[in-house]
Amino acid sequence: MTITVDASFEVLPFTRTCRHIWEDGDHVLIGVSPGNSYFTAERISSLSRWATTRFAQVDFVYADLHVDRMFAAFGYTAEHAGKRAAKEIKAVRRRILKGVAESGPQDAEIRVRALSEFQGNPVYELLHRRVLHFLETDDEFRKGCEEMALHFVGSKLAEGESITDEQLRVCFDYMAAELPFFLDTPSILGVPSSVAAYHVKMPLTDVLYARGGGLRATRNQACAVVRPEAVPSTTHSAHTAPTEGTVDERRAA
Repeated sequence: MTITVDASFEVLPFTRTCRHIWEDGDHVLIGVSPGNSYFTAERISSLSRWATTRFAQVDFVYADLHVDRMFAAFGYTAEHAGKRAAKEIKAVRRRILKGVAESGPQDAEIRVRALSEFQGNPVYELLHRRVLHFLETDDEFRKGCEEMALHFVGSKLAEGESITDEQLRVCFDYMAAELPFFLDTPSILGVPSSVAAYHVKMPLTDVLYARGGGLRATRNQACAVVRPEAVPSTTHSAHTAPTEGTVDERRAA
């Protein structure tokens, strides 16, 4: 189910429904994490040019909640964690703004906002409470969150070391702040439909978009892997996004 929009990015919607929402072209949300080397200013610029050729509205949302706690949980002193977090958040915002500015004239509206700006949004807050509730009550959802936490912080752990309860709790809080946008961005932002785009398949994608019950994305919320056009290769890393064949095997929502 690969969709090649131009020569720079390929798109892999997760389900047929996700593909239909993609084709509507109403809105795309691109989440950006501080400290992630993938999101250079040049990449943001390319993403901006690409997104505005396909969508009426584009939002870049960057994580700025619980970043200091993440650093503290992995060995930084409280003071150093606060300073490091502030530095990383400032740097990621600067990269996004620079990339958007350098992308040239846009055919669509582009907004750049921090997660913390949505804390007063009643829909966001309701969805956030739902995420926290399902973390406590839904074993399948919690397991998916644990896999997602290990996916992102595994490289920070020493060989043979397991994630601690405190580290896992902070990871959960960090993810819970982002997950409302994978559940119902249209209601948060007031758009007809939306695609959440990321460059790798997230461990929680199956839980939120393919299972029959529990916490699920709304019918007008889509998810898609959007990555630089692949260079033909016979090898694949463990973190490679799903291939076209595996996406075809996903059942429709």
